[in-house]
Amino acid sequence: MQRRILFFLLIFSLLGFAQDKQPFTFEDMMQLKRVGEPAVSPDSKWVAFSAVDVNLEANTKTSHLWIIPLAGGEAKRLTPTTGSGEDRIRFSPDGKRVIFESAREGGSTQIWVQDFDAAAGALAGEPKKVTTISTEASGGIWSPDGKSVLFISSVVPDCKDDACNKQRDEEQAKSKVKARTYDRLMFRHWSHYWDGKRSHLFIVPVEGGVARDLTPGQFDVPPFSLGGQDQYAFSPDGNEVAYACNTDEAEATSTNSDVFVVSSAGGTAKRITTNPGNDSTPIYSPDGKYIAYRSQLRGGYESDRFRLMLYERATGKITDLAPNFDRWVDSVAWSPDSKTIYLTAGNEGQNPIYALKIDQPNPWPQELVDGYNDSPTPAPDGKILVFDTMSVMAPNEIYTAPLLFAQCRMMAPPNSYSVPDCLMSKAKPLTHMNDEVLSKVAMEPMESFWFAGAAKEKVQGFLIRPPNFDKNKKYPVKYLIHGGPQGAWGDDWSYRWNPELFAANGYVVVMVNFHGSTGYGQKFIDAINGNWGGAPFDDLMLGLDYAEKTYPFIAKDRECALGASYGGYAINWIEGHSDRFKCLVSHDGMFNTESAFGTTEELWFNEWEFKGTPWTDREMYRKWSPHLAASNFKTPMLVVHGQLDYRLDVSEGFQMFTTLQRLKVPSKLLYFPDEGHWVLKPQNGRFWYQTVNAWVDEWTKSAK
Repeated sequence: MQRRILFFLLIFSLLGFAQDKQPFTFEDMMQLKRVGEPAVSPDSKWVAFSAVDVNLEANTKTSHLWIIPLAGGEAKRLTPTTGSGEDRIRFSPDGKRVIFESAREGGSTQIWVQDFDAAAGALAGEPKKVTTISTEASGGIWSPDGKSVLFISSVVPDCKDDACNKQRDEEQAKSKVKARTYDRLMFRHWSHYWDGKRSHLFIVPVEGGVARDLTPGQFDVPPFSLGGQDQYAFSPDGNEVAYACNTDEAEATSTNSDVFVVSSAGGTAKRITTNPGNDSTPIYSPDGKYIAYRSQLRGGYESDRFRLMLYERATGKITDLAPNFDRWVDSVAWSPDSKTIYLTAGNEGQNPIYALKIDQPNPWPQELVDGYNDSPTPAPDGKILVFDTMSVMAPNEIYTAPLLFAQCRMMAPPNSYSVPDCLMSKAKPLTHMNDEVLSKVAMEPMESFWFAGAAKEKVQGFLIRPPNFDKNKKYPVKYLIHGGPQGAWGDDWSYRWNPELFAANGYVVVMVNFHGSTGYGQKFIDAINGNWGGAPFDDLMLGLDYAEKTYPFIAKDRECALGASYGGYAINWIEGHSDRFKCLVSHDGMFNTESAFGTTEELWFNEWEFKGTPWTDREMYRKWSPHLAASNFKTPMLVVHGQLDYRLDVSEGFQMFTTLQRLKVPSKLLYFPDEGHWVLKPQNGRFWYQTVNAWVDEWTKSAK
């Protein structure tokens, strides 16, 4: 009897604790530390990482360095809490020093070096600059002998030394003429106009000195990237550097990066791949026999399948390691013994870690860790895997999983993307940087559902209930549409479009991974090519139909659809082809496919997706252009666009808003003069969420 009383007291206390939690707010989100990729010390005792602090009132984001024992314990800050911050820590090969990036001393970003006390897990002595280059330095990595550092800097290609670059920059700053002339495309990209510089790889002695340009010329090394792994690496003996570079003349229509190798002493580079698509992310095996890299076979298509390739250095032989593994290979890392490659690959809303043993015939990636993961990093002793993990309910934390664990005898069936639980390593969190903030907010987990979509093919959707959910109530819906279009919703965290934050003020959030989404095989991805308003639109409508029928708490007469990038296009398409929503929110959406072609920069994207140019296949562009259905526009819409968005020019948002206003459709324009394709500044982000949520509330919660 006493045990039962204690049980009920425990239940009531837990319920009371749950009720004390508050709905998630934007201010809560800004308190979260944004944990960066882990770096494991050579002795396998420490894990160093960066964590970004956001100061909402100051409108700043500052990264600082942290460290934690690999065996577990408390994380502690390595660097001061004040100042400009530090990022991208890397241990020296002997573990006695670290390098990092910083703009401390009020200067430009440079590479710094500092002694590391391996016994105490702390920095020792005073830091000193490794680089002093006027064009700034980033992306530093150690040479295997610990004597040099490889880094990136953007320089004027015809300048022979840093004095020339400094002079050019000073002349430009002093000039009263700000005009520029261009004689080639890609004169602007994402949010910046080309300033005549190219990113190059430099090498410099760690004790300081003159940096040498290893990749001189008119091409970017590495190519532009929105994130992910380094696209350059040292060979284990330090005599060679591998890197990715696109040398095609017409950058705006080419995705053809190749892998090159060059002596670390300098000289003529050698191209080792000739594939017409993208080859990138070269990583040497620790024994020096191979270079693993990612490859897309089809040129001009940025969303072809990323395959894992192996280049044998002695013979030049190239092997597709898992030709039938129909998922995109993402982050890649070698095991210390050079026998296994650890990789992540998106699969049905998750991003598991797989292990692929290269010495087996017809190797197949075996799922090692489930969940949504990134940056797999085996400890040098080969016993522990360190990686990032996130979910829809929590941002990145660093996790570990044993690499030596008892496995059951059951083997994974061929061509399976998941395995029995007993075959997977058991992951556990190493850091708890955000536990305190998250413990105070109420969130609901993401639920998955499947339905028959376009062509009666299986399509996956997700749903999040509002906090403090009451099954007897009816809730309005925020229907989120992802961008890409070759992207996907999943059990991951986002600061820009956060499903939990959208649900927090009393909404059911519904999301669908329509045809074109990643994580379901390349055929499913390719289904959107030349079909932007076809199968994806059908999936979106059928998915919402299914959710309305399956979840009785959905108020289907109070639904608002929201999307950005391709999602913004989809919203614009819905405006002319459906009247089921009470309101719409279109962020950076394409309105007129023909004008968008003439104002974008990465032309390969439009030419692939619409099967050519507006003058070679105008009917394809017109078939899927939202502006031609303007006579059907009637749903109230909030249009959002940034002046610095050069992927989808701000004129697309202006055209949509102008059309809505002339048709007297209730509409509002949210314009950011200082943002590009994404809203990145903290206070702009707060204003964005406030404006978007107020618009949705106005049309789904009011008498309107």
